[in-house]
Amino acid sequence: MPTNDITVPVPPLTAAGAPAPALRLRPWRPDDAAVLAALHRDDALRRWTTTAVEDEAGAARWIEDQRRHREAGDRFAFAVVAAGGAGERVMGHVVVKNLAPGRASAEVGYWTAAHARGRGVAPRALAALSDWAFATFAGRGTTRLELIHQEDNTASCRVAAKCGFDLTATLPAAPPAYPRAGHLHVRAVATPAGPRSA
Repeated sequence: MPTNDITVPVPPLTAAGAPAPALRLRPWRPDDAAVLAALHRDDALRRWTTTAVEDEAGAARWIEDQRRHREAGDRFAFAVVAAGGAGERVMGHVVVKNLAPGRASAEVGYWTAAHARGRGVAPRALAALSDWAFATFAGRGTTRLELIHQEDNTASCRVAAKCGFDLTATLPAAPPAYPRAGHLHVRAVATPAGPRSA
């Protein structure tokens, strides 16, 4: 069973484009609460996510909830961080959830901080998380990862495609959690790893 000390290195960006920071995935920590609350003030982020973090106290509760799920082994949430001269900077979030022994499918999700968008953070982090999940939970029988996003979130469609998630269905709206129709993307364990070049 993975522990609280999980870190997942994110491979460097190999495609041509804007310089990309070195990234790693690590569990959210209690001292991230203020940063998480600040990141959730972004209107674009709030539009696409189903969980609203309203303030630092709410962020602390959310982080504690992630810790409990990690200990239960059914959900692993990671801060996507870049290391620099002044320490870490949170660039986003990735999660693998709905894990259960003997269940072939699990779900992944992500969001990117406003200051990190357009820098290749989302596809790199999602690809690293997906590879980690397949390797870590192979013994449980996890062979399929699903990614669901709102139908009009074209950026998420592009990220999913870059990471080997095929669009397999359009899902009807299911308010209140899913107020709009959604896309279901799937990546099977045999899909080649890593973000594809755009």
